[in-house]
Amino acid sequence: MNQSQSPQEYFRLILLTVIGQALHAAGYELQDRPVQWAGGLFRFAKRFDGGLYGFIEFQLLSYIDTLWASGNPSRFHVTFVRSDQPTPDAPSRHPRFARRSLSALVVEDFGVAILPDADHWWEFRTTQQLGSALAEAGHLIVGYGLPWLAGDLAPPSG
Repeated sequence: MNQSQSPQEYFRLILLTVIGQALHAAGYELQDRPVQWAGGLFRFAKRFDGGLYGFIEFQLLSYIDTLWASGNPSRFHVTFVRSDQPTPDAPSRHPRFARRSLSALVVEDFGVAILPDADHWWEFRTTQQLGSALAEAGHLIVGYGLPWLAGDLAPPSG
């Protein structure tokens, strides 16, 4: 991270480098919302057939002074939203509306104990740790989140 980059700008750069190509290949595009980016929210969106939208949100909590020199690690969380509304914050009564964090989807819904808990935040202090955390989250997004959002993969029942 150079001195002229904010922690949010740096996160967006690494996010796009590590996961951006896979999300783009799946039809998701990063919404161009610099004000949200400045607050640490990075949202990818896709319109599905049938009038539904899929959203993947990365929420960054940055404790960065200068390249993670502070004592607290920075962290991020991933949330999915499926809605009939073009924005994930708009109210929806659609029967297929859903909002779920990546960690809850994997741990609780699919019963895969790959993460410590259902409210997991990926922590990092260094660029290498950030890249590794995004790669781990990216694998889970591709394996569980994308097919779940599209309605192609449902958690086991019972």
